[in-house]
Amino acid sequence: MKVSALLSLVPLVAAMPGRRQESASTGSFGVTAARSGSPIHFLPLTAAGSHFYLGGKSQTYIPEGVPLKGSTNDTILTGSHYLDVVVPGGQEIYVDASGALSFTTPHSGYIPEGSSEGPFKYTPGKNGGLGTWSYGSGFIACPTASNATATPYSRRRVAAATPKWQVFSAQKNATVPTGNINDCLGFDALAVPVNTTTTQPTWEYI
Repeated sequence: MKVSALLSLVPLVAAMPGRRQESASTGSFGVTAARSGSPIHFLPLTAAGSHFYLGGKSQTYIPEGVPLKGSTNDTILTGSHYLDVVVPGGQEIYVDASGALSFTTPHSGYIPEGSSEGPFKYTPGKNGGLGTWSYGSGFIACPTASNATATPYSRRRVAAATPKWQVFSAQKNATVPTGNINDCLGFDALAVPVNTTTTQPTWEYI
């Protein structure tokens, strides 16, 4: 099992502002979904458009002149509910009023009214092994509207570009893309540890 692709093995300049300091004590990690026998089994968690998906591509940005060489498709978390980024102020993870797993925009700590900031919990694995990441009510992956209506042929054509599954909290009143909570699949979020001494974070997720 592996999480997407490996990050660039380029050391980060320690003095760069905005780096979440929690990673030193609680660890940085990627997330992989576990639901055996399902289409979401072992799909990586990705961040894009202020929300989270299983599969698809992460959306990141690095300003011109910043000495980072970019990141790969991996979305890296740190602490219990932050994205591991360099941008000043960091980016917090929360669940919005619709139930969607979301993250704050760069340079803003704004979290919409009716959102939940937890409880999130990161439990490291033993001896550097797989751990877990959880939210109070658990997680579900819901097919995006395009994925639900696409034919098997068209799904194959857009598989690399279109996230298939959006992540929500496992709550009965979640407003999911298809409008039917029964289309969603519950899953366990496996936490794959990331070595912050050799792994380069991105500047920000967008």
